[in-house]
Amino acid sequence: MPSRSYWYSRFLFERALAAVYLVAFLSTANQFVPLVGEHGLLPVPRFTANVPFLESPSLFYLAASDHVFLGTAWLGVALAALAFTALPQRLGAWAAAAVWALLWILYLSFVNVGQIFYGFGWEILLLETGFLAIFLGGWSTEPSAIVTFLLRWVLFRMMLGAGLIKIRSDVCWRNLTCLDYYFETQPIPNPLSWYFHWLPAGLHDAGVAFNHVVELGAPAALFLPQPAAAIAAILTILFQLVLIVSGNLSWLNWLTIVLAFAALDDRWLAWLPIRRPEVRRPTRVHRAAVYALAGVVALLSVGPVVNMLSSEQVMNTSFEPLHLVNTYGAFGTVTRVRDEIVVEGTDAAALDGQTVWREYEFKGKPGDPFRRPVQIAPYHLRLDWLMWFAAMEPVEEHASWFDPFVVKLLQGDRTTLGLLRSNPFPDRPPRYVRAELFRYTFTTPDERRATGRWWNRTPEARLYLPPVSLGPQ
Repeated sequence: MPSRSYWYSRFLFERALAAVYLVAFLSTANQFVPLVGEHGLLPVPRFTANVPFLESPSLFYLAASDHVFLGTAWLGVALAALAFTALPQRLGAWAAAAVWALLWILYLSFVNVGQIFYGFGWEILLLETGFLAIFLGGWSTEPSAIVTFLLRWVLFRMMLGAGLIKIRSDVCWRNLTCLDYYFETQPIPNPLSWYFHWLPAGLHDAGVAFNHVVELGAPAALFLPQPAAAIAAILTILFQLVLIVSGNLSWLNWLTIVLAFAALDDRWLAWLPIRRPEVRRPTRVHRAAVYALAGVVALLSVGPVVNMLSSEQVMNTSFEPLHLVNTYGAFGTVTRVRDEIVVEGTDAAALDGQTVWREYEFKGKPGDPFRRPVQIAPYHLRLDWLMWFAAMEPVEEHASWFDPFVVKLLQGDRTTLGLLRSNPFPDRPPRYVRAELFRYTFTTPDERRATGRWWNRTPEARLYLPPVSLGPQ
């Protein structure tokens, strides 16, 4: 794997990784305080008081105020924008390493205190990838074959882990029928999901087969000589692009594409409108750091590899608190039906059969059947995602954050309401809040033409949460 032929790969990788970091920090700047801030649903100060620093290292053990959270998030945005310009890389390997290291430390600090709201696989994938970026070198540094290999090792584990968990966990992946359900029941459908859902069954079957080729077959080719590695990367990129246009999976698909750049040598990327400089061999200190990095990754890879080979495979899990080498996976089980929690409030003084309930609309998840599904990815709406998970289980399983969420609605908390698309009680908070459970299905083409609805929804026999209030008002 000639390292000299991967300068453009590194250039594109760094620009794209900086863009993902930018989105991640923007999402944090907008959502961290209402979710886990000082007065959030799961406050960070309460977490740091009960979890030792060494179990979840974070800068916020030093200071855990909303001003610090916001300042740190916007600092991350600024550093990501700086990394995108390539200025640190032009200043040399040490300047580039310093910026990438700061980005990693800041985002690690958010993830390690973010609790369930930061428990998604793409969070640790960004941290693992971002840590490797520290060792990429500067503008005129010869790209390291070892770092290039380690980036492919991340992509290999992520793709193969996703393929194995599917084959092991759900029969619909084995009989090629999972896409009959996936586009309708995925966490947050996008505007094209409805169209993908109504594609012919044969195309759905072919899509699952292509999924298996890319996730189970292509990863091994990432370590073959060129052009085999590049072909595997291109297949991966095409697969991720299909996922991007058919749903909202945060920055998972985008970051996977970023990793795939590490398998494209300069013959594929020399068209980029940038002049490659004369490159020099990394310094002795830089080479020593890369060798040490390889040793650490090799040691920490034992757990993830054993997990992938196990019939009891788990997905999206870290084996140490710095999230340096993780195990991944996605959609091991595809839900066959879509249930949605619809949160409602009323200002009625007493409840009876004539009570008028008004619905809270979320920014991303389905609500109003006439509302077209939204495009939000690569941005991540953490509360909307957790509402999708919550609908699959009793409210008691999610009481740690759902109960405080309902209390905030009853209080009319402005920061919490900022997480929602609409507030049906702009003047004063509701007296009561409840949560209904609805079964959602995409309308058929005929139904959509006749009614304009994107969804059909029917109420379930039980309430998800019976009416609750703050007491006498």
